[in-house]
Amino acid sequence: MTHSIHPIDVILHKRDGLALTDAEIRAFIHAIVRRTPTRQLVTDAQIAAFLMAVFLRGLDPRELATLTEAMRFSGEVAYTEALNTFAIDKHSTGGVGDKTSLLIAPILASAGLAHPTSEGVPGIVVPMISGRSLGHTGGTLDKLETIPGFNTQLSFPEMRDVLKQYAAALIGQTPTIVPADRILYALRDHTGTVESPFLITASIMSKKLAEGLNALVLDVKVGSGAFMRTYEKSKLLAELMVETGEASGTRTAALLTTMDEPLGRFSGNWVEVWECVDIMKQHRHPMSADLIELSNILSGWMLHLAGRADTPEAGATLSDEILRSGAAYKAWLAIVEAQSGDITVFEDPTTQHKPQATRTITAHQTGYLAAMDCKQVGWAVQRLGAGRAKPGDPVSAHAGIEMHAKLGDKLEANQPIVTLFAEDPELLGEPEAMLRETLQISAAPPQFQPLIREIITKENLA
Repeated sequence: MTHSIHPIDVILHKRDGLALTDAEIRAFIHAIVRRTPTRQLVTDAQIAAFLMAVFLRGLDPRELATLTEAMRFSGEVAYTEALNTFAIDKHSTGGVGDKTSLLIAPILASAGLAHPTSEGVPGIVVPMISGRSLGHTGGTLDKLETIPGFNTQLSFPEMRDVLKQYAAALIGQTPTIVPADRILYALRDHTGTVESPFLITASIMSKKLAEGLNALVLDVKVGSGAFMRTYEKSKLLAELMVETGEASGTRTAALLTTMDEPLGRFSGNWVEVWECVDIMKQHRHPMSADLIELSNILSGWMLHLAGRADTPEAGATLSDEILRSGAAYKAWLAIVEAQSGDITVFEDPTTQHKPQATRTITAHQTGYLAAMDCKQVGWAVQRLGAGRAKPGDPVSAHAGIEMHAKLGDKLEANQPIVTLFAEDPELLGEPEAMLRETLQISAAPPQFQPLIREIITKENLA
């Protein structure tokens, strides 16, 4: 904190509803990441007060853009522009069975490798920084780390080396990537400020923009399994992220997508890898249809923004062609091997699925699968051992669920609806009760929300 800007003044200004200057925001973030145990430029109490002031007062577009920028440059950045390619990524706000990254990265990598810079078309690279499971939502890193040897902790120079050869890399946030976010996030969890759309935007966008992106596609969940509690709050978050991305010079689009049931066939860790590998190997299970559709739609937007398709719809068609051709699977194997993963486990993914206990819930009557609280389904998956209640908790590679029916499916009495997997039989009881409570069967088919509810771009921002 510079001698002319004191943390208490920044807190008081925001508490009183004043707009913070760029200098105030940058100085506050600088003080957060430069403090040491013997030199507290700003205290935890002051950071907590700042977070609560932002939670209560919000941020205007300039303040939010400056906060995101200050966090983005609080540590090392990727400088992917040195690769002379078009860098693009996808981010999801989190859901149940949400494994689209495992398909999208190899799809886009395949498209990038098919049109190298030597042909006059900018190559595509996908520098994907992913997160871990928390609460009812799954985490891409936990899924990837069920692959023996897979290294998610690449440095940015190591990531660029993988990108140069294979066009995609899937890594986690290291201590040197956006360190300001680590500090703020830890205190948000303790101060009741986690749900602030402004703080969520700064957290997500600072990490994504640190990748040096030309474009970003956002998958913002709505529905019973979404992190944001209402459609309006999800839409506000989408608008804030698009506005912030565009302010940074990164082309940004957000799709509001329905999360009223688990996406695809499996929810867990290894089982989700298995599902995606099956799809890339042309084993398209009917329960994976929505996963394939959403992955193609998101990839289609990415291919469109990267100049590979005239429209997002044409991009989605190209994405499915890449999936069906086997090119995505070839790219997947190359990426995994480049990050030290053992690709032999994909020869028969079923051999890696080793739960010690299973249980199947069946329909108690004939009718239609009418509704479920998808968040409760996610918590059931977490209780089975596949997720964590707080950062640092261990997760099981083998725990999870397999859905045998989708919303609207006609069920006969005693027909399987969901199978539970756990490493300990004693872990089955509570999740079973949670699932039995939330899975509803009715005599009439339910009304559905479309998979894509709304699309937010700079052209239609309010």
